[in-house]
Amino acid sequence: MNQGKFYTTSVALIVAVGGFLLGFDATVISGAVPFIKDYFQLTGVSGDLKLGWAVSCLGWGALGGNAVAGFLSDTFGRKKVLMLTALLFAVSALLSALTTNFSVFVLSRILGGIAVGGSILIAPVYIAEIAPSALRGSLVSFNQLMIVIGISASFFSNYFLLSLGDNCWRWMLGVEAIPAALYLILLFFVPESPRWLFGKGREAEAKTIFTKVAGAEHAAMELQSIRQNAAEHTSGAGFSSLFSQKMRYVMLIALAIAFFQQITGINAIFYYLPTIFSQAGGGTNAAFKQAIIVGLVNLGMTFVAIRLIDRLGRKPLLIIGTAGMAISLLTCAGAFHNSNYQLTEKSFAVLATSKVPTELVSELRKLEPQVFATDKEFLAALDAKIGAEKIAPHRDALATAGLNIRASLVLFAIIGFVASFAISLGPVMWVLLSEIFPNAQRGAAISLVGFWNSVVSATVTMIFPWELSRFGAAGTFLGYGLMALAALVFVLVSIPETKGKSLEELEHQLVR
Repeated sequence: MNQGKFYTTSVALIVAVGGFLLGFDATVISGAVPFIKDYFQLTGVSGDLKLGWAVSCLGWGALGGNAVAGFLSDTFGRKKVLMLTALLFAVSALLSALTTNFSVFVLSRILGGIAVGGSILIAPVYIAEIAPSALRGSLVSFNQLMIVIGISASFFSNYFLLSLGDNCWRWMLGVEAIPAALYLILLFFVPESPRWLFGKGREAEAKTIFTKVAGAEHAAMELQSIRQNAAEHTSGAGFSSLFSQKMRYVMLIALAIAFFQQITGINAIFYYLPTIFSQAGGGTNAAFKQAIIVGLVNLGMTFVAIRLIDRLGRKPLLIIGTAGMAISLLTCAGAFHNSNYQLTEKSFAVLATSKVPTELVSELRKLEPQVFATDKEFLAALDAKIGAEKIAPHRDALATAGLNIRASLVLFAIIGFVASFAISLGPVMWVLLSEIFPNAQRGAAISLVGFWNSVVSATVTMIFPWELSRFGAAGTFLGYGLMALAALVFVLVSIPETKGKSLEELEHQLVR
């Protein structure tokens, strides 16, 4: 590796550590869900909504980060915004771990969400603006790689901290402060974006950085291209210009791909992964172990995406991935649809590892065996035979224990979905967003699209517990599967190929 490539790769890796924090912060809550549900007494219909709010408030906080990150980065620089996100990640982690108040817990998660919203937008933009076009897809994908490493790390961390007892959720959430502080320190050693410097009239500084990236000839070519592009687009850089006729095609691509990335349920599945596996049968330990497997698959397939994105191209990966997502989600829906509920010896073995009183288990053993199509029918029958007051505190545990399903099929379907996402909508969306917008509008445009992406993500995550209660797992996954099919159609019809082209070439091609 030559010196320029080593320098650029090192800078991209440091900036992409923000992706690690993003992935860790987003999915670490999955391990805390059952504990915060008990600690803050989130039961009943209102409890489902409060739990959804506690989990999804990170996404709602990300809306704030999305809304201001682009404008702040255009004004103060990409680097300063990334440093602010590192600080917010650390404060959020410590506050959520130490609080005893539900409202403060939500506030702390919202602060983390603001950091998520800023990091997920500005890190790929920074990397795209400093990287040579031949390496841009791979280097921008570092951010997605670090996101999935963070996701996997959170699953491992949650599993190993599980043994600390009822307060283990505090350690799960608080440990993130360590990498957040490290990220803040590392950011002092990276330069500002050369394209941002040029836009602020600091051409000499921009030239120095481009020279470090790939030599003097590369620096001269990049500056000439930026200078020519700036001369051709001297106006129309405001927020209102995003809705102009010439930007219509670019905005359609960006808003649609951001919608499909989240409406297919990836964050809802990650945030509630141990809960989903628990619903598919098995105890808490097994569910946390299965989450680790999914995290490792996500990581491995992201390496595949990085390997292929500048070779195979963006569009082929999107086609393969969205097709795989649709097949996997529909398979998962079928597995849950063909399940039933009844008390068996396996059920009692699962209950033995839960907090259901032995007296209640003894009463359940005396009941006549009966098969039910849904959890509602199953729990209603237990209410009638045992008593609603006895059943109410243990409804989730009883529904999990009573479920009879092909658990291995659910596991493989979830793995297939995550693997397909990891080579397509996961990394490719952020590469596309960093490429397709004009230089003058990039900060404002990526804030708007990121805001929309976070709205969809937060909404899907918030209503997920309610969907499971209202439509069951089968109906919920069916909806996600149909959205994945719609995403496949959109990719086939509307997505252009962008590999191997400079940002300025893409601007000439796409802005009509």
